[in-house]
Amino acid sequence: MGGMKPLHWCFIGVLCLFASPNHGRMYSLLSPLPAPLVSPQIQPVSMPHSSMASPPLVMQMIVEDHHQRMAKEFLLAIILASLGIVMITVSLFCAYVLCQRNRNSSDSKTNQAADAARGIPLGPTLSKFNSLKMVGRKGSISMVEYALLEASTNNFSESNVLGEGGFGCVYKARFEEGLLAAVKKLECGGQDCEREFENELDLLGRIRHPNIVSLAGFCVHGETRFLIYELMHNGSLETQLHGPTHGSALTWHIRMKIALDTARGLEYLHEHCNPPVIHRDLKSSNILLDSDFNAKIADFGLAVTSGNQNKECVKVSGTLGYVAPEYLLDGKLTEKSDVYAFGVVLLELLLGRKPVESMAESQCQSLVSWAMPQLTDRSKLPNIVDPAIRDTMDMKHLYQVAAVAVLCVQPEPSYRPLITDVLHSLIPLVPIELGGTLKVINPSPSAKQQPAAC
Repeated sequence: MGGMKPLHWCFIGVLCLFASPNHGRMYSLLSPLPAPLVSPQIQPVSMPHSSMASPPLVMQMIVEDHHQRMAKEFLLAIILASLGIVMITVSLFCAYVLCQRNRNSSDSKTNQAADAARGIPLGPTLSKFNSLKMVGRKGSISMVEYALLEASTNNFSESNVLGEGGFGCVYKARFEEGLLAAVKKLECGGQDCEREFENELDLLGRIRHPNIVSLAGFCVHGETRFLIYELMHNGSLETQLHGPTHGSALTWHIRMKIALDTARGLEYLHEHCNPPVIHRDLKSSNILLDSDFNAKIADFGLAVTSGNQNKECVKVSGTLGYVAPEYLLDGKLTEKSDVYAFGVVLLELLLGRKPVESMAESQCQSLVSWAMPQLTDRSKLPNIVDPAIRDTMDMKHLYQVAAVAVLCVQPEPSYRPLITDVLHSLIPLVPIELGGTLKVINPSPSAKQQPAAC
């Protein structure tokens, strides 16, 4: 052994290196042993240490754990993002609602401040009420001091009386800067008066229409109630037709305009108010005329909304001659009851007669029962027309208006037209400059000359 050369020791070292377990395959290739002694298959070589066999499994577990953690984080991110989107959407919606409320509140406060400064919230005619002393509000209607009403009506002088109603008088009031208004004084000694006062405040506080009178303010003084309206310079239709002038100021076209304006006011109540409003006391004294003979419906003390009329049927209210037969006899109240009253007003405009006229020995005759047989007879109709307008209209138009009136006062409600149908039938009979569609050619300045129309 000691005589081996260093070269031999190196060769033996190389063989030992290849003979190690980690190099078994290389050893088999270099081994000088015969082939049968070598295993035909290469056996898996076991790692000498446990830490050397685990890395692939550990890596796989680490990768799987990493993927699971990423999936959880991704799912959590989706959930958080969804919640964030929902919260942002809700926040934007809340901000929008709050902004709208603030805007409405700001507009309301601005309007109220302007109303309080003017004393009224209504229309250009009443916009000069800036000197009224307001002491409160009820909805959009201002409360006025009683002392101011006393001063403006000269302590409710009889010389300022414009008319008289069921519960008191209407006075002409002159406020500062020459502004005029009408003050209705209600001596409320019972529930009926108080109910009508509250009803008028409630309805006219919400209704706005050019053909419905505007309520400017109110006052409560002890048992007395006051309602302040815009002043209608030409008074009521009743006064114009049956007063001292006997309708001389009302030409045929102006009468048709008054009928059209009234129909427009009724259509607003029936078709555009929610719920619909039944006036229940439409009559010529409750149709007021301004300086240009624009007609406006007034006095809503007896008005009811469409859903509450059954309650009111216990006690029939209205004015004799205008009350529809089904309401008078059976207590059945509908919008067609107002249509009947409108038909009576239309007959007043045509014939110039009162709805009920006294006969001999305390007997009364209804305008409807008297006129009906003659309205449908073309030979008799021209003879019963109001003398103030007789022979001043196109006869075809006269027959059309008479036909509309006959339909409106039919005893059976279902036979009466809707007020919308009445409105559309009247529009072509009113000149364009008066709010209709009729083109008048060379209108005559004389009331006795018949105008040509196309």
